[in-house]
Amino acid sequence: MHDGLYCDGVSLETLARKYGTPLYVYSADQMVERLEMFQRAFKGRDHLVCYAVKANSSLAVLKLLADRGAGFDIVSGGELERVIAAAPKAVGRVVFSGVGKTAAEIDRALDVGILEFNVESQVELELLAVCSRKRKVRARFALRVNPDVFAETHPYISTGLREHKFGIDIRKAAELYRAASRNKWLEPHGISVHIGSQIRSAEPFGAAMERVCELAMQLKSEGIELKVVDAGGGLGIDYHGGVDAKAVTPAAKVQEYAAAIEKALAGFSGKLLIEPGRFIVAQAGALVTRVLNVKKNGQKTFVITDAAMNDLIRPALYQAYHEIVQVRPRAGRARTVDIVGPVCETGDFFARDRMLKPVEAGDLVALLDAGAYGMAQSSNYNSRFRPAEVLVEGKKHRLVRRREEMKDLLATEVLS
Repeated sequence: MHDGLYCDGVSLETLARKYGTPLYVYSADQMVERLEMFQRAFKGRDHLVCYAVKANSSLAVLKLLADRGAGFDIVSGGELERVIAAAPKAVGRVVFSGVGKTAAEIDRALDVGILEFNVESQVELELLAVCSRKRKVRARFALRVNPDVFAETHPYISTGLREHKFGIDIRKAAELYRAASRNKWLEPHGISVHIGSQIRSAEPFGAAMERVCELAMQLKSEGIELKVVDAGGGLGIDYHGGVDAKAVTPAAKVQEYAAAIEKALAGFSGKLLIEPGRFIVAQAGALVTRVLNVKKNGQKTFVITDAAMNDLIRPALYQAYHEIVQVRPRAGRARTVDIVGPVCETGDFFARDRMLKPVEAGDLVALLDAGAYGMAQSSNYNSRFRPAEVLVEGKKHRLVRRREEMKDLLATEVLS
């Protein structure tokens, strides 16, 4: 039995000594295992798992997943360039989502030959046609329809209702498909939906796909046969951890999700795309940080760490919960503390009123389930350097992103 906390076969203490803190640590084995859960669940249907790059855009992560057959869901030209850099042969497995694609981004995606554009408005469809005509390339597209399905999640990451900025009202989609089918530069290729993120129930996914399948069948009856249905992503994880004998395993959760989608698509014989992000990478990652000091202010005790909200903004932005554990626990009774960073903001916290065993300056703690929307949302606020990233593969580990230095922060600035 190992002392202290490990990521697969590697001690977090070893990694912190070698690479410093704050430090993002990822398990390659767990990411691959999660990808394969989806691939197995849909093995009876022609499908493609398009990993949502926005969750964690590390080149090493993209290459790891591409090597095992994943495609990619991107939402910017920058994410496309990351896929090209990490896995150029996977560019034909890319779907381009997002409400604000520019002409330059569309041109680049047409030039490299992505799989399809997930179009989110009539204006965007018209822009796609203009770009395609100029390049004399026929553009494959799917309309991202808004099925008006409520998904119980944080309002910032719910995307499937009419009042959201995303997608096209499903009642207006057929008319757009008809018009596009008459344009020689547009190919109605698929239909797409994405109702939100961190959704824990399979039922909303099934409800959304039923409406999508109805539209696909209606279009087929009119002679517009779509080759692809894109179910989007959004399958959530359990951030709270703990032991629960009744808890559903991740594999069982994927099977439940797959069953709901397959039932809804019983009448559709084409290809299925899915776009998981968080579910693949979140629980494969941790943010390791060192305690700077323990401070008492009145009745409050603050554990101040060298990581801050610029390294992991989810608790400040979403009031998100991350389990926080000591890498090498000390003996003694747990006490109520706030775990905070050194940034000059009251909102710079990872946990408030959390029970934690005694800690002292120099101790290491790990914020778990930080592989998604951690490094991807990090910043240089307070002119802080973004952390290094390490990928663990069994008993081996390698640096996949070095820690920033002051020269990196100053490189783009011009002093007259």
